[in-house]
Amino acid sequence: MFVDKTEIVVKSGDGGGGCCSFRREKYVPKGGPDGGDGGNGGDVILESTTGEQNLNSLIYRRRYVAASGPAGQGADKHGRNADPVVVKVPVGTVVRDAATGEVLADLDVPGARVIVARGGRGGRGNARFATSTNRAPRYKEPGTPGEEKTLELELKLIADAGLVGYPNAGKSTLLTRISGARPKVAAYPFTTLHPVVGVVEYPDYHRLTVADIPGLIDGAHANVGLGHEFLRHIERTKVLIYVLDMAGVDGRTPWEDFAGLQKELELYKPGLSSRPALIAANKMDLSAAAENLRKFKAELGAAAPPIHEISADTGDLGSLPTSLRLLLFSQEKK
Repeated sequence: MFVDKTEIVVKSGDGGGGCCSFRREKYVPKGGPDGGDGGNGGDVILESTTGEQNLNSLIYRRRYVAASGPAGQGADKHGRNADPVVVKVPVGTVVRDAATGEVLADLDVPGARVIVARGGRGGRGNARFATSTNRAPRYKEPGTPGEEKTLELELKLIADAGLVGYPNAGKSTLLTRISGARPKVAAYPFTTLHPVVGVVEYPDYHRLTVADIPGLIDGAHANVGLGHEFLRHIERTKVLIYVLDMAGVDGRTPWEDFAGLQKELELYKPGLSSRPALIAANKMDLSAAAENLRKFKAELGAAAPPIHEISADTGDLGSLPTSLRLLLFSQEKK
C-alpha cells in the first residue's frame, strides 16, 4: 500500500520538577539547601531517510510520546535530560501543523531533522535560590509542560524526471523499459494508482530516477478524480517527459493531449508547464502514428520540446535515455 498523506500526534516530555532539600549531616552545622534541578523532557524529532519510500509505517502508529525528565533530588542531584523520540519519514515529506496549516519543515534532503515538539524545561531546585539574605530558601520550580501537536505529513516524491501523460499513454511500459521498476501494466486506463519511482542505470554507472505519475485527466488541477494526489508529485521533478499516444488509440489527437497536459500543469502551479521537458512520441509502431507525428510537429512548430519517436511496447526507445541524461546534466550545470 502506498501512503503519501497522513496525520500523527506528537507529545514531547514534560520537564522534571526541582527539589527542595537541605543538607543534614552529622557534625556539619548549617548545611544549607541542596535541592537539584529537574531534567528536561524529551523532544520529538522527524528525520528524513532514504530507507522509507512512503508514509505507510505511520498509519499503524499515529501517536509518538517522548519521556518526561526526572525530578531533581537532594545532595545536588540533577535529573537527567530525557532521550528524544526520532520518527523516520521518507525524503520529500512536508510537515504542517494541522491546527494552523503552517508549514513547519520541508525535509527534502536525506538526514534532515526538525524538532516538531520541544520538551519541557526542568525546574530549578531550591539550591538555585540561595542568596546572602535568604540562606534557606524553601522554594522550588516545577518543570514546564511539553508540547502536543497534530501534524499533517504530505509526501512529495523527489525524482530527477517525471513521466506525464493521459491514461493508457504507455508511461508504465516506458518505465519498465528504462529501469528495473515493475509497475502494473494492462490494456486499460488507470492501471497505475500511485506514483512509482524507477532507477535508470547507464553503462558508465551513472544513475537517475524517473517517477511514473498516474494518468492525468482534464480538470486534475481542480482535484477532479485524484488530481492533486498526482500533481503534487510532479512539483519536485527537474525534468518532465510528456508521454503522448501518437497513434490516437483512445480517439484523442496528440496535439490536444499535449495542450491539455500543459494546461493542467500550469493551472495547478504557475510555471510548472515551462519546466525543461522532452516529448516521448509513443506507439510509433502503429499505422496512424507517422501521420499524426507529422501533424503534431506542424501544429507545435519550433516551440515544441525535443521529440523522440519511441515504441515502449517493442522496446525501441531511440535516443530518449541519452537525451534525458544530457538534459538533466544541463540543468544541474545552471
